[in-house]
Amino acid sequence: MKKLLNILKYFLLFALSMFLMWYALKGIDFQLVLKQLQKANYFWIFVSLTIAATGYFSRAYRWKMQIDPTGHKASFWAVYNAMMVGYLANLVLPRAGEVIRCSVLKRTDAIPVKVSLGTVITERVIDLVILLSLITLTFFVEFDRLHEFFLGFFNDKYNSFQENSFLIYSIVGTMLLLTLVGVILLIIYLNRLRENVYFVKLVTFIRGILDGVFSIMKLEKKGVFVFHTLFVWFTYYIMGYIAFFAIPATNGLGLNVALAVFVIGGLGMAAPVQGGIGIFHLMVQAALLLYGLSKESGMAYALIVHTSQTLLVVIMGGISFVMSMLKSRRQPEEALLSEENEINVAHDFSR
Repeated sequence: MKKLLNILKYFLLFALSMFLMWYALKGIDFQLVLKQLQKANYFWIFVSLTIAATGYFSRAYRWKMQIDPTGHKASFWAVYNAMMVGYLANLVLPRAGEVIRCSVLKRTDAIPVKVSLGTVITERVIDLVILLSLITLTFFVEFDRLHEFFLGFFNDKYNSFQENSFLIYSIVGTMLLLTLVGVILLIIYLNRLRENVYFVKLVTFIRGILDGVFSIMKLEKKGVFVFHTLFVWFTYYIMGYIAFFAIPATNGLGLNVALAVFVIGGLGMAAPVQGGIGIFHLMVQAALLLYGLSKESGMAYALIVHTSQTLLVVIMGGISFVMSMLKSRRQPEEALLSEENEINVAHDFSR
């Protein structure tokens, strides 16, 4: 039943991404999009992908810096391969990549999933803070254009809220009531839970995660960690700007436009759909419309950036998958005995 629900969840997310892709393509002249793609200078896409690859290496090194203080050691290439396999998995199973990369590291270097997952949680929190900071910066830099984008979005949501206010209040009220009942039951049965073997395993797992989370406090070279964090986000930003030069319609757009497109597109990539398909294209297209580009030009840019980045992940992730599998086969069997149970707990926790 659990597997069936997971399959259904991923199928619905895929259906959502396909609907968003259809919506983004609706009313577009495909011939114009095709002409722009044919005229594209793919040298700049190659440069953009080279920068992206550099960012992946930097992110892997940053993750290794987080893992080292936990007392568990892994080589740079083991960490890099695990991370890229996780990105590859995210193209098919949204948000599963975080757990999968931890399980790969467990197989290759016997690092407990609970510890590496804790470092991933810290990594995601840091990235969220940076993304929110960039949203704030972009809003002030491009206020005249972006306030129309966000006001239009929230106005639509507000009107929808007004029309369905009773239903929304009912759902929120029910959720709060169920939460209250859950807390009361937890307090009542806490002593019994302490004797439950599964509850003890969960508590132990959470403690392991916290060890990974707080590993950042033990970093030996905090300045290097900050540098790689900023460098990773710089590569994300600059590779989008470089890609502007590939298409005649976007060639000449400034760094400020690249920042706006990067932030809005980043919000799309954060959505829990396979590889950001559909939502990324829709958001980037909408962002470029604010700067006077046509739907066709916006879609051409979104397609060329998203497709090239996806191919890069497939290639790099595919190589990393093979390398990780070859290394995991050399690990002693006893080191992998508890892996399946640990991964199942991690997957349940991450959801």
